[in-house]
Amino acid sequence: MAFGTQDEPDEVMNEINMTPLVDVMLVLLIIFIITVPVMKHAVNIDLPQASSERELTRPETIAFSIAADGSYYWNDQKISDADLPARMATEARKTPQPELHIRGDKDVRYERVAQAMSAAREAGLSKIGFVTEPQAR
Repeated sequence: MAFGTQDEPDEVMNEINMTPLVDVMLVLLIIFIITVPVMKHAVNIDLPQASSERELTRPETIAFSIAADGSYYWNDQKISDADLPARMATEARKTPQPELHIRGDKDVRYERVAQAMSAAREAGLSKIGFVTEPQAR
């Protein structure tokens, strides 16, 4: 055997022909593209729809006012000192717990405000706030 050109008929071809290999690979690729979605093993069921947003359930607010003469008002209705602890205990058991907004007259004795706060704390109310009015300029 002589080392010469490839034009000689007896000489062995030493390069691989890539065209048939590429054709086979393309056919296999097409077969896999078609059969993979068909082979999906899943049971079709109707799932319930749910949102991931939090529910904004605002707790109710109780407008608790103390007048200048020391009388208590529960949501603009006068309430006696004897009924106050029972009413606060009832509200403390609610879920979500309501917010107690205390509005005290500027001329009321601090003792009356402290008594109301003490009754709220003993009843188990934990969300207590004071409502004030901005100063006029």
